[in-house]
Order: sequence, then structure tokens, then C-alpha cells
Amino acid sequence: MDALDVPDHDAVLAAISTVIDPEAGMNIVDLGLIYGVEVDADRVAVTMTMTTPTCPVSDYLAEGVRNAVTDRFPSIQSVDVELTFDPPWTPDKMSDAARAKFGW
Repeated sequence: MDALDVPDHDAVLAAISTVIDPEAGMNIVDLGLIYGVEVDADRVAVTMTMTTPTCPVSDYLAEGVRNAVTDRFPSIQSVDVELTFDPPWTPDKMSDAARAKFGW
């Protein structure tokens, strides 16, 4: 893979921001669910959380992340999504736009 084919952190985050949480009606980046993105040649690792450990759409959102990255960057061979609850999600992790939408 050519170095020019490797997306940077911000480009991967932009791809992930197309994933919408169906319960909140907002993208998961603005919701503050993405804790980390690492890009290494043809591999992307994403650390994310859910608003609660019992979130019914966790598998859907993780698969959405994988699809968003591989659809946008076909040269990426592997997208690993790690789900964590440490630290737990809180509304202060949301973007200003997300907090405004929910009146927080």
C-alpha cells in the first residue's frame, strides 16, 4: 500500500461521523462515543463506548463503524472495534452541537 493511500486520523474520524445512532438521531462522533482512532498502514483500530452497557444497538453501531471506514477507504484491510466502558460515557463527552440539540 502506498503511503498516500493511508488515511489519517481526521479522515477516519470523518468517515465514522457518518454513523448515526438510531436512538439519538445523531452521529456517534458528536455523541462522544469514539474514544480513540489509530491508523497503522492497512489497519484501523477504533475504541468506542455506548451511552450505557446495555445499549441495544451496540453491535449495529460497531458494524457501522467498520463499514464506514472500509467503504470510505477500500485499501484498509482490517477495522478493529473495541468496546469499552472505562471511562463510562457521560454527556460532557458530547460536542457542543450535540449538547445543544438535547438542551444540555
